Amino acid sequence: MDFTLKEWVQLAGQKPLSEAAWMAQAEESGSHRDEVWKRMLSMLRHMQEAVKDGLRAELHSVSGLAGGQADKLYMRYTAGKALCGNLVGKAIAYALATAESNACMGKIVAAPTAGACGILPGAVLAYMEERNVSEEVAVNALFTAAAVGISIATQASIAGAEGGCQAECGAAAAMTAAALVEMEGGSAQMCVEAAAFAIMNLLGLVCDPVAGLVEVPCVYRNVGASGIAFTAADMVLSGIRCPIDPDEVIQAMKEVGDALPGALRETGEGGCAACPCMVMAYKA
Repeated sequence: MDFTLKEWVQLAGQKPLSEAAWMAQAEESGSHRDEVWKRMLSMLRHMQEAVKDGLRAELHSVSGLAGGQADKLYMRYTAGKALCGNLVGKAIAYALATAESNACMGKIVAAPTAGACGILPGAVLAYMEERNVSEEVAVNALFTAAAVGISIATQASIAGAEGGCQAECGAAAAMTAAALVEMEGGSAQMCVEAAAFAIMNLLGLVCDPVAGLVEVPCVYRNVGASGIAFTAADMVLSGIRCPIDPDEVIQAMKEVGDALPGALRETGEGGCAACPCMVMAYKA
């Protein structure tokens, strides 16, 4: 399914992007479409378990660099104090919870990678709960996200070691923006334009894991990229058109990733990973 975003839109026609992705996956895998649907529903439920695991206040990674922080964000949300409101407030808490669960060796769904695993689940699950929509709506959103993720993976990269964190959190934010637009009833074209806006706003994001671990700053970037996904979706839903072709934005991501120095591509040699306080803290 090496479809460009333009090809996905053409395949969808007047149908939702999720339906095109669902049917394409069934055809490629040779599975009945009901089986494909059940597998995605299973992914949704694994995402819910990861959030539950990550919200435990006592959660801590072996290194001590991650864990226990999502609970604080969630408490702020439940107290009605989230500056970004209930939906986004819950989404960022869930995003951090999933990312911390991953850092603490919990089971997560790579969406599209482990390092960016919280962005899509956080948004979809929070939307499902806050807007009181069905699992069917959420599963549809995951299919839409998958279509966008495939386009990014085949035209650029979803690996931090290859393209920086723009390839991980950037791709996840793009997938999430498209999923949110689908949940709001947007067209396939609107979905891919939201994805392009998200990538545009995370272009150049480096991959600089402290001590080579997917903990700092990774887990916190899941929070920030979640906010970008919501703003990208809101722009498109308000009628703002992306001024650059979405596939060209993906190509720009690839070119920027290729241009990043090795120190900023998951080697742990630059960026936040090289900050003296973090180097000393880990050695201590």
